[in-house]
This record gives sequence, C-alpha cells and structure tokens, in this order.
Amino acid sequence: MILPITDDGTLDPRPLHARIAADLRDEIMSGDLAPGAKLPSTAQLKSRFHASNATIQKAVHLLKGEGLAVGRAGAAVTVRANRQRTVRPASSLTGAAPGAAYPWLAEVAGEGSEARSTLLAVEAVSIVGDIADALGLPEGAPAICRRQLISVGDEPAELVSTYYPSVIARGTALAELLRIKGGTPTLLAELGFPPRRSVDRISARVATQEQYIALRLPGELPVLRTLRTVYSDADRPIEVTVMVKAGHLYELQYEFTPQ
Repeated sequence: MILPITDDGTLDPRPLHARIAADLRDEIMSGDLAPGAKLPSTAQLKSRFHASNATIQKAVHLLKGEGLAVGRAGAAVTVRANRQRTVRPASSLTGAAPGAAYPWLAEVAGEGSEARSTLLAVEAVSIVGDIADALGLPEGAPAICRRQLISVGDEPAELVSTYYPSVIARGTALAELLRIKGGTPTLLAELGFPPRRSVDRISARVATQEQYIALRLPGELPVLRTLRTVYSDADRPIEVTVMVKAGHLYELQYEFTPQ
C-alpha cells in the first residue's frame, strides 16, 4: 500500500475509512472494479489497508450511501450496475424531430433507463456575474430563466438553469411555463437565432444547499458544473445554461477532430 503523502510531506489527514472509500471509489469509477462485480471481501480489504473490521465497514457504508455499492448485511456487496453514466454534450445541441424525444433524454433512454425532464420554474430575473458576462450584458440586465430537473429512472441526474436575454425570449414560448416541443435549439432557430457554436466551461464544486437537496447527494462529494454559452450568427450569445450533476455518477465525453 502506498502511503498517502501530501505535497508538504505529511500524511493524508482524512480518517482512514474515508481514505479507503476514496481508493475504492476511484476503482469503481475507473472500471477497475467492474459493474456488478463483488467488492473485495472484508478480510482482503483489512489486509490491503491494514485496517480494522469496523473501519472497513464504515468505508463500505460510505460507498453504499453514495449509490456506488449495493448490498445488505450478511450478503456480498457488489458494484453499482451502472457506474458513471457518460453524457455527450454535443447531443444536447441538436433539435428533435416533431414528436420525438429530446436527444439527451433519448440517448439516456437508449441505455435502458427511462429519462424525463421536469420543468420547475420559468421566471424573469436580473442576471449578474458569470451569466451576465457570458451573455455580454450589463449586471442587472433582464433575462428569462428556465429551470428544470432531469431524472434517470428514480434518480435525479441534473439540475439545469437556462438563461435567455429578454429581448429574445419575451413573448415567446421560452417565457412560458410549458415544455418546448423539439427542444429550445429548434425554437431558437425558428425565432431567427439558429445555434451555431457552443462553449463549455467545466468545474468541480462543492454543492450548494439547493443542489444538495435537488440531486439527493449522499455527502460532501463534488458536483460537476458546466457553464455553457450558445452563440448564433455573428457570434451573438443567445443562451447560457448552468448544468449541475453528481460528480461521482456522471462524466462528460467530448470528441475532437485534428485540424
């Protein structure tokens, strides 16, 4: 076992059960422990980490609480059947055909899980900070914010807040508490603002209270936050979205073609 030495030469200060859970979590998320596979036995983990039975049980309990391991007392503990779900951001920029499911939801459903979007609120707001900067508008400028929660099965997957300049959204379906057929890319194109380019800024953060509750997070694990700006013709920003997912359950996949 490699000792957890930090940059200043000291040991990792986290409790041993938390360090053990961190190592096992990484192996689950990386696929070293395959979906559906049994976790190493308590005896194996005790030997590997030089830990007591109680410490091993606390580590495994953490993983169960995070949904990465499943099992009950007296039975084998196994790895979650679906480890990290892979989200392909490019799929969310495509409009849907009439009557078809929104592409992101259809992609998830294609993996054998039911996905749905719940519209939480549509409201007029005054934008500040990153949102104002991304839309190229002054602090306090008016905008329409659409907030929704995407769920996969019975698991909340993503908390989404999307902002549109009032000059674009006012008087359109974007400002109504209704789902938009075909998705917002289709509607924006119909309004004369076809999406042409998207820029994502991704960061890992500690969850806010709202995010913690909405995503039913199990502990102090980071969330994955994407700030996406969509541009139309003449590089005009027309939409900014903040998407927040549980960092231990989701990963993003981008594809690049060499120039």
